Amino acid sequence: MHRQNKTLKKEIKKCFSQVVESGNFVLGDNVRILEEQISYFCNVKQGIGVANGSDALYLSLLACGVGNGDEVITTPFTFFATAGAITRTGAKPVFVDIDAKTWNIDANLIEEKITTRTKAILPVHLYGCPVEMDAIMEIAKRYQLKVIEDAAQALGAEFKGQKVGSFGDTCCISFFPTKNLGAFGDAGMVLTNNPDIAERIKLLRVHGAKKKYCHEILGCNSRLDELQAAILRTKYKYFEQWTNRRRQIAKKYHDLFQKQSIIVDGVNIKLPHEPTYAYHVYHQYTIQTKQRDQLKEHLKQNGVETTVYYPIPMHLQEVFAPLGYGDGDFPIAEAACNEVLSLPMFPELTDKEVGYVVQSIIDFFSK
Repeated sequence: MHRQNKTLKKEIKKCFSQVVESGNFVLGDNVRILEEQISYFCNVKQGIGVANGSDALYLSLLACGVGNGDEVITTPFTFFATAGAITRTGAKPVFVDIDAKTWNIDANLIEEKITTRTKAILPVHLYGCPVEMDAIMEIAKRYQLKVIEDAAQALGAEFKGQKVGSFGDTCCISFFPTKNLGAFGDAGMVLTNNPDIAERIKLLRVHGAKKKYCHEILGCNSRLDELQAAILRTKYKYFEQWTNRRRQIAKKYHDLFQKQSIIVDGVNIKLPHEPTYAYHVYHQYTIQTKQRDQLKEHLKQNGVETTVYYPIPMHLQEVFAPLGYGDGDFPIAEAACNEVLSLPMFPELTDKEVGYVVQSIIDFFSK
């Protein structure tokens, strides 16, 4: 992020000054315009700016009527906020194993987990790769379930030419600083085509009050501030350019790896999979290898920073122990947690640096 912010330093300073001079710091014109921009980009009728991506999930669930005693089907291979938001509503997360290629929820396993208490499906477009949404929506329609898309990592991704976020009852976006479109702190947004859901989220984000000091429902403080919205508007001008560059970098990784017979899929590492139906935005470029920890240390020693997203699946997190899951319940997700490694991926990464990362990995497997 440092390289990107350095490039935009003058523009960022200017937008900061404009907000300061306006004296309007919460839910002002910058928030309104950003809501319009993001909803238009995703071909969705309304965007509602909220404090962060976690709140986007929580408020979406509440607005869709999820509450005490309900069940929500989701993936165990995700960031904590996905399952955490479900639990915050009083509902129970019900996990389904993932697809071995995409690392997204396996839609073929969802139906068997549906009960009379199931209220919604919460698919996660992990790493920027869209979920198989046709299957999800068909199941949801058949069982009259709500669909809340977690697109925190997937703004701009497409399923069969349609933007993620435009399928479900709501879509949840995160603008955390490391996201493809990132603020200078926490920020998020809910997208929806349902006017009733939109109005309810607008109410929930301001303590449940349409009129100051008159509270109709129990809400919370989850407002997107003007400074973050102004920064995001400044960055949004470059978003599609940055997305194209991410895809170029992913292709460069792919091409360089595929030239090396010692590390092709099925031998030492598995490369990210982009299904034919997908437009992947590569929030992360993640590989999978049984020698993950050793490779990570090797790369660190050679000046390459990598990250593990995510080392512990949701069903094995201590906080979810009361749900009764155990080792082996979701073997594909558990294997991913033990084996995935995200390589450097950001628009300012140079081809030379990509080449160095790949060569460092080749050196590791050539030992």
